[in-house]
Amino acid sequence: MSSNGRVLIVEDDREIREMVAEYLGDKGYEVHQAEGGSDMRAAVERELPDVVLLDIRLPGEDGLTLARYLRERYDVGIIMVTGSGDVVDRVVGLEVGADDYVTKPFDPRELLARVKSVMRRLQSRPAAAAANAAPARVPVGRCFLDVAAHRLLDVSGQEVPITSMEYELLKVFTEHPRKVLTRDQILTMTRNREWEPFDRSIDIRIARLRRKVEPNPEEPQAIRTVRGAGYMFVPLAS
Repeated sequence: MSSNGRVLIVEDDREIREMVAEYLGDKGYEVHQAEGGSDMRAAVERELPDVVLLDIRLPGEDGLTLARYLRERYDVGIIMVTGSGDVVDRVVGLEVGADDYVTKPFDPRELLARVKSVMRRLQSRPAAAAANAAPARVPVGRCFLDVAAHRLLDVSGQEVPITSMEYELLKVFTEHPRKVLTRDQILTMTRNREWEPFDRSIDIRIARLRRKVEPNPEEPQAIRTVRGAGYMFVPLAS
C-alpha cells in the first residue's frame, strides 16, 4: 500500500511519540519511531525517511547534535520540536540545517501542515532522470547552483550540503538577479506562504547561505542586504 511519505519520529516521551505516530499514520504516512540518537541512526540506516521529526530536548545526544549529523550525511527534511519559550533553540536549529520547527504543546493539525510543507519542497525537486540532461549550473558567489540536480557545488565540484529551504532560496535569488526581494516576496516565491516563521528565520537561513557561498561572509557581495527593503542577488564576475 502506498503512503504519503516516510516520517521518523525521534522523541523520548513514549506517550507523545505514539500519539504523533498514530495521528500521522491515520493521515496516510508510513511512520517509524526512535527514542534517541542510537535508535535514530539505526532507523535511518535501515530505510531513509523523507522527514525526521526531531525533539531538541533528548537525553544524551540532543536534537541539535542529531540534526547536524543528519544534515551532514543525508538529504532529508528535518522538523525540530522545541519548547514554547525556547527561541534560542529554534534559531540554532535553523542554523544547523533544520527545515522547520514546531513548538510544544502543538496541535497535531499544525504538525501535519509542517510535515506536508517540507514534504512538498522535497517532492518538487527534479526527478533523478532529469540529471541526464545538461545541468544548468548558476554561479553563486564562490559556488555553483546545479538546478537540474538540486545541488550546490564548490569550485572543485564537491557538493556543499544544503537544506531544501536553502535550495529554494538560492533558486529564487538566481531567478531574480539584481532585483530587491522583500522577505514577504521570498516566502511567497519559495511556496512557504502557509508557514509563519518568526521574523529572523529568513535572515538566519541567508546567513547560513552566505557562509557557504560568499568569499567573505562578513562582507557579502553575492547575496546583499538592502537596508529597510530586503535582499538582492548580484552575480559575481568570474
